[in-house]
Amino acid sequence: MELPSRAPGEILLPQGEMTDIRRRLRALAAQRDVTSVIACAFDHRTRVLPFVYADLRMVPAGVRAIGSALVDSGFSKTRIVLQQWNKNFRPDEMRLDGRIPDLVLVSSMHLHSSACDRLIRAANQIDPAQRPLIIVGGPRFIYEPWQAFSHDPQQPKGADAAVTGEEYVLLSLLEVLLTLRARHESLRSVFERAKESGALDAIPGLVYGRSAQPEGPVEELVDTGIQRLLGNLDELPHPVLGYQLLETPGRGTTLAAQALPVNRVRKHCKISSLVLTVGCKFRCAYCPIPAYNQRQYRVKSGERVADEMGRINATYHINTFFGADDNFFNDAARTLDIAETLARKRTARERPYGNIRYFTEATVHDTLILREHLPLIRRSGLTGVWMGVEDLTGSLVKKGQNKGKTLEAFRLLRESGIYPIPMMMHHDAQPLVTFRNNYGIVNQLRTLRQAGAIYTQVLMLSPAPGSKWYGDTFSSGLAFASVAGRPIEQWISDGNYVVASKHPRPWIKQLTILLAYLFFFNPLRLLLSLFWSKSNIPHADDETRPAEETARYTPWTKFKRWLSLKARAQLMDAALQVVGMAGLIQTVRRTLPWTWQLMRGRIVACDRPPASKIPMRSPQGGPASHALPGTELAAPHALLPVVQPHTCESKAA
Repeated sequence: MELPSRAPGEILLPQGEMTDIRRRLRALAAQRDVTSVIACAFDHRTRVLPFVYADLRMVPAGVRAIGSALVDSGFSKTRIVLQQWNKNFRPDEMRLDGRIPDLVLVSSMHLHSSACDRLIRAANQIDPAQRPLIIVGGPRFIYEPWQAFSHDPQQPKGADAAVTGEEYVLLSLLEVLLTLRARHESLRSVFERAKESGALDAIPGLVYGRSAQPEGPVEELVDTGIQRLLGNLDELPHPVLGYQLLETPGRGTTLAAQALPVNRVRKHCKISSLVLTVGCKFRCAYCPIPAYNQRQYRVKSGERVADEMGRINATYHINTFFGADDNFFNDAARTLDIAETLARKRTARERPYGNIRYFTEATVHDTLILREHLPLIRRSGLTGVWMGVEDLTGSLVKKGQNKGKTLEAFRLLRESGIYPIPMMMHHDAQPLVTFRNNYGIVNQLRTLRQAGAIYTQVLMLSPAPGSKWYGDTFSSGLAFASVAGRPIEQWISDGNYVVASKHPRPWIKQLTILLAYLFFFNPLRLLLSLFWSKSNIPHADDETRPAEETARYTPWTKFKRWLSLKARAQLMDAALQVVGMAGLIQTVRRTLPWTWQLMRGRIVACDRPPASKIPMRSPQGGPASHALPGTELAAPHALLPVVQPHTCESKAA
C-alpha cells in the first residue's frame, strides 16, 4: 500500500528549478491580481495527549511553507487561517482585499477530516459565478486524494483539485493557469479549460475530477502521478515570510482587515517548526515516510538553517524551534554540518543564536553512531530529542534498539545536556505490567523514567495510510468499521483511540494506554520531581544571553540571573508533569466514553481497505499512482469530448 517511486533519474527536480519557477511566477503575478486564502483544518476534539499545548502554540510547517512560497512568488495578497486560532472561520463569508479570494487552499491531516470537509462545503456555498478555485493538500490528500471529491448526487460539490506533493506542485499548477488566463478571467474558469485540454496532465502530483455535467458529481479522477522532489532544500522559500500572513486569532467567521501584527506573533506562537531534514533510512512497515520520500534523504545546509532561525528570532522573537525531521541523525555528515554551524555561532553567544534552542526527532541506533559528537550537537542548541523507541524490547519494531542500547543512548544524551523524550507504541500482545522482564508498557515507562525521560508519548498501533501494513490491517479484519453502530471517524484515528485490534477485549487496550499515562503523569511524581528532578542535567542552567549584555550586569543582577537559571532547570520536570496531567484530564474525558463503547457495543471489522468509490486513472488511461487495490479503473475519454485548449491571445482577441 506504499506510494510508488518515480523512475531513477526522474525523482529529483533539476538543480535551481524551484528558484526559477518562483522567478517566472513573479513576472506573471505582476500582471495578474490574485488573492488567496490558506486554511489549516483543525478538529478541536483531537486535543489530547501528547499534543496538548504544542497543537495551539506552533504554526504548522505545511501551511506556513505554502504561504511563504506564494509570497515569494509575487502573490502578496495571501492570508493563512488556522482553525486552531479561528475555530468559527467560514470561507463563504471571507473577504480579502475587499473581495472574495481567487484561490482557497485547504490543508488537512486525516484526523482533521471533518473540519476540512466543512471548510470545503462552506467554500462551495459561494455563488458559482464568484466561487474561488478550491485546492486541497496536506497528509490527508497525499495518500488518499479521492477524499477531496464527492460522488454523491445529493452533495456533488467538493474540491477542484488535490495536490499530492509539496510546494513545487502547487507552483507548477499556478504557472500553467496564469499562463493560460485571459484578462478578467477567474482562476476557476481557466482551471476548467486547462484540465479539459490536458494542460494539467504534465504536472506530476495532481488529482482532479471530471464530470459530464458542469455542477454534477465527479465521475472519474485523473491522477497525474507521483511528484518530483526538491533535492536541495536550500531552494525553499524562507519560512520567515509565512508568519506575516497569519490571521489574527478570534471568534469571528470572516477575515480581519489586517494580518496578525509582527509584534503579536510570539504571543500566539511560542514554537517555530522548521524543516531541517527530510527522510529516514529505516523501512518500518507501519510508517509511510520512506516511500513518500522515494527513498531519498534531503537536507538544508547549516548556513541556511542558521539564517532561518536567526531571521525568525530577530523578526518575531521566537527562540524555541522544533525540527520537523523524520530522523535528524539519519546522516552523520549532514547532521554535523548543521550542528557545527549553529554551535560556532552559539558558543560565542552571538546574537541572536545564544538564546536559540531547538528540539527534533531521532532514533536510538543513530544516536549511538553520533555518540562522540553529542557534546557538539548540544552546543548547537539542541535541547531535546523525541526518540523513536517504540518498543524497548524490540519484539514489535526492530530499529536497532533494545533495552541496553536505549539506556546507553539516554545516558549519552543526558550527559551531553540533551533531554531524551521516548515515543512508545502499544500493541495487542503487550500487557500493562509484567514480572521479571520489560515487556509490559508500564515496565518500559518505569525503566525509561529512571533513565531520565521527562515526557513521553504512548500511542496504539493504528493503520497509517501509505504504509506497508495499511492494506493488511483492513483485509485481515484488524481495523474496525464500526463500534456500537458508530462508524469509525477520522478524528479518533490518531493512535490515542483503539480502532484496530484483534484482542478479545479491546477496551482493555484503551484502559492500558490511560493507565500508562497515569503512571508517568501523576501528583506523586510531580511532588518527587520537585526534589529529585530529571531535568537538572548538564548545561540546563547555562547562560544563553549575549556576552555584551551580561557584561553590564551588576553583582545583584548576576545573582538573580543565576538563581533564575538554576530554578528553571530544577523545575522544568515538575512543569512538564503539570502539562502532562492537564493533558491526561482531557485524554480521560475524551477516551473514556470510547472505552465504554468498546466494552458494551458490537464491533464490526473491515474486510477491505477504504478505496476510492470514484473510478481513477492516469492521464494515459492506466492505473492511477495513488489508487488503492479495489479502485475501479476509469475508462479514458468516457465523458465529454476533450475541449481544444484556448490560448491567451485568442481569448483576449
